[in-house]
Amino acid sequence: MRYSTYSVAPSFTPTVRTTDSAQAEIRDIATGLDRMENKALSQQRVTLSEEKSANLSKLALGAKLERALDRRMTSQDAVMRPRRPSKPQPVIVNEKTGH
Repeated sequence: MRYSTYSVAPSFTPTVRTTDSAQAEIRDIATGLDRMENKALSQQRVTLSEEKSANLSKLALGAKLERALDRRMTSQDAVMRPRRPSKPQPVIVNEKTGH
């Protein structure tokens, strides 16, 4: 249904001319979509508060991080070894200044 631009009265005239077979196909698609919608399930849907949705997104991020760390190759981890004492650097003497 569309509303006329000249009055507020609804108009049932289609805006685009279509054949009867096209209109029948559109009706079939619309009825199929209506049957697919489960009204009982749509009434059970929950709307989360801002805090709960933030908590769920943090949990999801933590789970992604855990999975990524599990896939990581442990042989590629850095090994921290104690540093060896470095060799003393030779003292360079500047002949011009004497230092």
